[in-house]
Amino acid sequence: MSRTIARILTLVALVALLLAGPGAGPSAAAGDAGNVYTLTNTAAGNAVIAYARSASGELTWSGTFATQGGGGSLGSQGSVVVSDDGRWLYAVNAGTNNITVFGVSGNGLTLTDLVSSNGTQPISVTTSRDLVYVVNATSRTIAGFRSSPAGTLTPIAGSVRSLIGSGPAEIAFSPSGGVLIVTEKATSSLETFVVGPDGAAGAATSYPSSGATPFGFAFGHRDQLFVSEAAGAPAGLSAASSYQLTESGTVTTISASVPTTQAAACWLVVTGNGRYAFTANAASDSISTFAIDQDGSLTLVIAQAAHSAAAHTTDLALTRNGRFLYANDGGTHMISAFRIGSDGSLERLAGVTVPAGASGLAAR
Repeated sequence: MSRTIARILTLVALVALLLAGPGAGPSAAAGDAGNVYTLTNTAAGNAVIAYARSASGELTWSGTFATQGGGGSLGSQGSVVVSDDGRWLYAVNAGTNNITVFGVSGNGLTLTDLVSSNGTQPISVTTSRDLVYVVNATSRTIAGFRSSPAGTLTPIAGSVRSLIGSGPAEIAFSPSGGVLIVTEKATSSLETFVVGPDGAAGAATSYPSSGATPFGFAFGHRDQLFVSEAAGAPAGLSAASSYQLTESGTVTTISASVPTTQAAACWLVVTGNGRYAFTANAASDSISTFAIDQDGSLTLVIAQAAHSAAAHTTDLALTRNGRFLYANDGGTHMISAFRIGSDGSLERLAGVTVPAGASGLAAR
């Protein structure tokens, strides 16, 4: 009888784990510690600053790693990113027109490659499986690379494509990796590129943004795309819009320019469970919370989920476990840390000081 009961209990535990889904194992229960990264973005010598993240969300400096490139003008989302498997970190060097690749090992980084961005002024980079793409602001181009198991990048023939609009802010793959999206601030447009079997992007297709100055964006569930608009709402305020993306790269509006009631919403992230989107409102020194419905529609639930005088928040990053949000506060030279509540509220944790001019933010 005792052996039968033990088998039943084991089966129940296994079923519960499967129903809970990815990220619900022992490491997630323990808090799933990781790292947070930002760029010094200095012209004389760019570097990645790495912070160890504890299970409770606090940050501790763990090292500064030279990119062997130079920083430059950014104003973008995605200047430093971590691959989905957590093995590689990619950083742009806007001042020297190249991309640095680091291998991630514990709290440290090892430089594995430095390659030309195949354009001028790289500002944002994205990765999907073994593909890496960058958008170059001044040359108004995108360029693709294939990553090797050793962390080196090889340019993909035919992958350099021109943008239709101007003033790019971010490039990112769709969840399937089949489509690339670029937001264009100056022309208030969204551009899509369908990626072929050989990894080369096709020609750009342009769609008008719902509101003015589309900037940062992120994907939720079911290929739903969420975009911040720095000047997308009436009276000079900002907004966020949601769209449906198809495999063929078409974009249709779901929620059009939902106001943040704040100013200059430039950066946007979406929680892994697809329930909330957060915008960083640089001119209002605040972070707003939006609820996401199953159909992808947006509702503003907390206009100022976080506020700090003179913060001038200029980037956001979420941990993979969805428990913590980090903000790069350019005005106060801080990375602020928050615990995310079940209702989308933010509980402030201790932050860390970063050098003036630090840009970009990534977390794992």
